[in-house]
Amino acid sequence: MPARHRTLPRQRLPELEHDYSRSPSLGYESPRNEGLIHCLEHGFPTPLARWHYHDEYELHLIVATSGKAFVGDYIGSFQPGHLVLTGPRLPHNWISLDLPEGGIAQRDLVIQFPHEPIAQAAVHIRELEEVLPLLERARNGIEFFGLSDRATAQWHRIKAARGLARFAAFCDFLSELARWPDYRLLSNAQLQSVDNDAQLDQIDGIVSRITDNLTQTPSAAELAAELGMSESRFSRFFRRATGNTFTDFVNQVRVNRACQLLMESDRYITDICYEVGFNNVANFNRRFLDVKGMTPSEFRRQVDTRFGIRH
Repeated sequence: MPARHRTLPRQRLPELEHDYSRSPSLGYESPRNEGLIHCLEHGFPTPLARWHYHDEYELHLIVATSGKAFVGDYIGSFQPGHLVLTGPRLPHNWISLDLPEGGIAQRDLVIQFPHEPIAQAAVHIRELEEVLPLLERARNGIEFFGLSDRATAQWHRIKAARGLARFAAFCDFLSELARWPDYRLLSNAQLQSVDNDAQLDQIDGIVSRITDNLTQTPSAAELAAELGMSESRFSRFFRRATGNTFTDFVNQVRVNRACQLLMESDRYITDICYEVGFNNVANFNRRFLDVKGMTPSEFRRQVDTRFGIRH
């Protein structure tokens, strides 16, 4: 894990999704609350939870369920309390893997805000300069640790406020995030986001298929044929959108699922190997070592030592 420290025009509504209306039924605020800061809440599944990007920053708090987080080229696990700030046009998605039947009504608490008004205001309001390094780091996605309860309270405080009081509450929260020492950057790649909804849907469908069934993941050749692409064109398309080769992406999802099973159960490593989609233990060990820098056995020992888990 990286070291932890570590006169304006009227604003339009944020481009959270290109092809869905901003209906209050999807969790958006009423248009009469339109301003610089937008609060959003939604459950899962929902049309809003998909592989996507937008021009705004997004502060995203998970309050229920656990699963897989995708931020740029980062793939990892999330659970309640997971707090991430993503920068403009950084692709992201959260997929819950432990949903109750019928889904869940509230999973995500979100704050969106644009870059340019804050950057322009900081030229004249020196106090706002404090948040500029935070916004620069957000281009890679930032995960914050130890802020879950505070973030929940701040979200409700901002959502309940209007006008200058909302902006003041928002600045208070941004200032806290800018000074918070316990964080890590998530994405290594500066991705070139795909620029049309059809391609976003294609990537979202591929990611969902990989995550939903790790033991029967289609090959790159099969997916290329389905999309009417050559395999080389598909490989370029997938890497440009996700920051990973197709094979590396699949291996990362499988290894992260294996980590979850290693932490939560005392099942044999061999059983876990096959459940997450690897065909033999030797290959599983190699790929696990590539992704985590240690073998599955070493990972389980570290978890036992660090968290005092005894299966």
